Amino acid sequence: MTSLPEAWASLTDSEAVDRIAGVRSLLGDEVLVLGHHYQRDEVIRFADLTGDSYALAKGAAARGEARWIVFCGVHFMAETARILAEPRQRVLLPDREAGCSMADMAEIDEVEVAWEEMAAARDPGGVIPITYVNSSAAVKAFVGERGGAVCTSSNAGAVYDWALEQGKALFFLPDQHLGRNVGSRKGIPLDGMRLWDPSRETGGLGRDEVASAAVLLWKGHCRVHTRFDGKQIEAFRRRFPGARVLVHWECPLDVVEAADGVGSTADIVREVAAAPAGSILGIGTELHLVSRLARTHPDRTILPLLAGTGVCATMNRIDPQHLLFTLDELAAGRAVHEVTVPDGVAAGARLALERMLEITRRREAPRGALAAPSGLR
Repeated sequence: MTSLPEAWASLTDSEAVDRIAGVRSLLGDEVLVLGHHYQRDEVIRFADLTGDSYALAKGAAARGEARWIVFCGVHFMAETARILAEPRQRVLLPDREAGCSMADMAEIDEVEVAWEEMAAARDPGGVIPITYVNSSAAVKAFVGERGGAVCTSSNAGAVYDWALEQGKALFFLPDQHLGRNVGSRKGIPLDGMRLWDPSRETGGLGRDEVASAAVLLWKGHCRVHTRFDGKQIEAFRRRFPGARVLVHWECPLDVVEAADGVGSTADIVREVAAAPAGSILGIGTELHLVSRLARTHPDRTILPLLAGTGVCATMNRIDPQHLLFTLDELAAGRAVHEVTVPDGVAAGARLALERMLEITRRREAPRGALAAPSGLR
């Protein structure tokens, strides 16, 4: 973890929690604390807004009275909040080392090389880049400047449709599984979705493979959601006959196809809330969220699909001690661990985000139940 002064590092969680309440009250409306769904309970209890990454960034932008945005999440989330926030607002990340392994799998220099190699194999005007929101500001800017868009796990289908209707191939990054799952739902054959490995020349693909692909998927993934597999679902159903299994779009294709429903984090939260009392639900996503859902809905049996695993290690870096230190420093007139985005990068990233918003406004269906896997049972 980021080094903390001894006065904070030596505190127990309960001691830090007791002190956070006091300083939080002292700071008032000038400070807005954002808590991602995957945060531990000792942190999430102090969040003014709770949600997934993009919803939190939008929520912060709508709260212009807050001068300081303390984002209890990971670095790319804080960057997105900085891009969408008003100029007077400043964004702080309690632990500067709280990154995202998936976002880190797509470094901007590797993305630029891949784009050049794709251009050598096919007309670059025939490819449109799409980046999942779980990516750096630099990658978002790259995509925005080349006519592409950001997507979230909630609206990836709408963004896919927008890109495909232009008659172009998709360059989808950094999560291969989200890209493959949505592409499969759109009827794209698996052999039409080629995996681009940035560690290999031309992504490990032949020129003909690059030229003919409908989708080029970056070789990235979420280390939490790739822990699940179809055999775990089979075992869960044997143990709990009649149970319903819900998983995240970032899971591998075999998991999505074996589940009863697939959706974003927010979709899963809504689906659990709507389930009737007495339901048995197996959830394939981050463990902190699954445990919180079980406590929130005690009249339902809510269990992790794979017991004892699934904590997001990077998200877990934000602890009560780091949050307290950040707030104490603000109370003393000092800002620590501020997240900034260069103006040029922010402008390009904003283009990609605004394009996503426009696509979503025009195409996205009303929110409802989680998507059911196609072609199953």
